Amino acid sequence: MKKILLMMAVLMGGLLSEGFAQTGDGVRIGIKGGYSVMGWQGETVKSFGDLLEYTNGNVTTKMRQGFHAGAYLSIPMGNGFEFEPGVQYSQKGMVLEGRVPGDVGTYTNAKVTLTNKAEYIDVPLLAKVYVGEGFNLFAGPQVSFLVSNKVNVNAGAFGFSAYNDDFEWQNSQRKVDVGAAAGAGYQFQNGLNISGSYDMGFTTIDDNADYKSYNHGFKASVGFRF
Repeated sequence: MKKILLMMAVLMGGLLSEGFAQTGDGVRIGIKGGYSVMGWQGETVKSFGDLLEYTNGNVTTKMRQGFHAGAYLSIPMGNGFEFEPGVQYSQKGMVLEGRVPGDVGTYTNAKVTLTNKAEYIDVPLLAKVYVGEGFNLFAGPQVSFLVSNKVNVNAGAFGFSAYNDDFEWQNSQRKVDVGAAAGAGYQFQNGLNISGSYDMGFTTIDDNADYKSYNHGFKASVGFRF
């Protein structure tokens, strides 16, 4: 967590200082955050899904629910166009849930859940175009820096957790993920804004591409532009 906070402080400090230095040119500073649902996709995940069909629904994969938060600059580039660099703390990963088969497993709700808790610093570089009063579309490249990667193991029954622990997972994990983000939003005149976006990684999660899986998911954000 200290590493995450330090990297966020450095990147946000540089972003905000640049914004304050250029506010006379129409540059605006903003903050945003919200709900995220992220997962993996790719050849390996598809093969894994095919294998799970043999479990008759006792093992399932899910996207990880989390949040994101950060700051950005709005830099005017012409009539109806803006360049929007930003920095965000973003929770990513995926969930694998297994249940004990049979009537006993159903009655006791016995299950084991493995959650990949990957924490990233996202640096999106977005081009934004306004297509109506306040309504906008945006897209651009995004570089994500892995700052923490753990696997949480939780086992229990009857709604109680009997075992819950986190394990570090750093071997061969790619530290820099290059991808893109795109979405739509609405900017209110009072500075409030809302948006929804889709993130997609172009580089495999592991350095050696032994398993061809990629980060992807959706973000719903609420922000304020000063």
